[in-house]
Order: sequence, then C-alpha cells, then structure tokens
Amino acid sequence: MLMQRVAVGVAFFGLLAAGYAQEGGSAPAPRTVAQVLAEGWDEVGHKIVEMAREFPEDKYNFKPAPEVRTFAEQLLHAATGTVYLAKIAHGEKAKYAELQREKYPTKADIVAVLKQAFDDVSSVLKAEGDEQAKARPGLWIGLLEHVGEHYGQLVVYYRLNGIVPPESRPKPKS
Repeated sequence: MLMQRVAVGVAFFGLLAAGYAQEGGSAPAPRTVAQVLAEGWDEVGHKIVEMAREFPEDKYNFKPAPEVRTFAEQLLHAATGTVYLAKIAHGEKAKYAELQREKYPTKADIVAVLKQAFDDVSSVLKAEGDEQAKARPGLWIGLLEHVGEHYGQLVVYYRLNGIVPPESRPKPKS
C-alpha cells in the first residue's frame, strides 16, 4: 500500500514537472524540510487557536468522559508541549511542566498562552528552521504529530457540542 502511494506521488510530480517544461516554465524549487514543517505547524496551530477562540467559554470544562481532560485541559496540554519545545529551540534548559488550569482560569488566558506558544515555535522554524530541522528532526516531527493528535481530540469535543470543526467547514471557492 505504501509503495503504491509513493509510486502515485512520484508519477504525479513527474507529470507536474513535465507540464511546466512543456509550457516553457521551470518547476518551482522544492521546499525545504524546515519550510514543510513550518507550514504544517502554522496550519495546525492556526486551527487549534481558532478552536480555542470560538469554543464557548461556558463549555471549557466539558469532557466527553470522566477519565479524560476537559476542553481547556486539552488546550493547555497542547500548549505545554509547545512551550517546552520553544524553550529547547531557543537554547534554554527546559523542564517539562504541565500548564495548570488554575493558572489559566479564563478562556482569554488559555487563548493567549496557546497563541504565544504556537507563535514562538513558528518564529524559530522560520528564522532557523533548516538548522533546527537537521539538529532535532524527531523532536519537530513528534511535536507536529502531537498537536495534530490534539486537534483530532478537540474535534470530538466540538462534535459532541454540535459545533462543526474548522477543517470540516465548507471551503470558499477560488
């Protein structure tokens, strides 16, 4: 299955490049790993911050089952990993410490720390992305996967509260 996907991808990009050549143009320069990471990071970060902003504050303590985190705790957990990584990326000695709900009692508090954390990581990736991507590829890919998983979990909170998540909304026609 994986080999089929790779073959389809290679064929697609080959056709794309051939189309550019026929039009007399040149294929665009390939994006760097850091650019791909930064784009993925910005995309998922934007969706999570958007979700934090629009989810009703009176539902921030909602949890789909007693043994799981509340919506607010999910956001703070995603922010925790992001803050931790931002510190490491800035060359600081970092200790993983879960951001606690008591310190962030309001929706505005949570949105602010979440947005700041995503912005910090984004700025590092854009400023020194290639160096960072080469130095710690597993860390960056792991964090991207981690926040993607939390986006998926937040979708459940949205759906159970009758809200359509950002990725499921109709896209404007271009």
